[in-house]
Amino acid sequence: MDGIILAGGKGTRMRPLTLETPKPLLNVQGHPILEWSLRGMRPIVDHVLIVVKYLKEQIEDYMAQQTIFERYTLVEQLPEPLGTGHALQCCAPYLKSDAFIVHNGDDLFGAQALATLSQTEFGILTMPRDDQERWGVAIMNAAGQLDRLHEKPLAGTYPIPVQANIGAYKFDKRIFDYELPLSERGEYELTDYVSWAAQHFKVDIVPTDFWFPIGIPSELEAAQSVNIERDMLGIES
Repeated sequence: MDGIILAGGKGTRMRPLTLETPKPLLNVQGHPILEWSLRGMRPIVDHVLIVVKYLKEQIEDYMAQQTIFERYTLVEQLPEPLGTGHALQCCAPYLKSDAFIVHNGDDLFGAQALATLSQTEFGILTMPRDDQERWGVAIMNAAGQLDRLHEKPLAGTYPIPVQANIGAYKFDKRIFDYELPLSERGEYELTDYVSWAAQHFKVDIVPTDFWFPIGIPSELEAAQSVNIERDMLGIES
């Protein structure tokens, strides 16, 4: 199965660390974030697509040297990045499998949760959160599958904890049947694909107990003390 890692962003919230280094190549415990992402995907993926744009030459050099994936494809967002949905669209011609996993390239996701997600037809990875106003909340239907995403609802809208969308999905090529519209932000949003899929397919909600977002310098610093091999990769020391 294919896996897609979205790694083309400028990492503006991580500046000045990303002025000369793309965020996926910032180090966590001596290894690039991208390396941890590749290791998390490796048990379920045999071909990985890396979406690149900002400082793409550095990611190209890293992928040429890494030994985790022999089969990989670098996909540049052209003519310019137009959102996460556009990043996924750019990958469509290069997919080698019908089904695929896609996730953000600057967060750490649990390998076991990704494996569970890979077994769904369509799926979304979530994590219980109390601060619903910060997240896209996965709203379930009567069958326990995804009904829709509610972006950043007001505090108190739903009983806590809510299942927050954390940016990892399982799709197949039928997702591209949807003509993705521009959002109010003037971008093509991957979450609009998710909401459309929920109206046409069974989209499973897969909760995880490990997810570590790395969006700002303080989160990068905190990631240095996470037991990644145990908590993310499930490797007991």
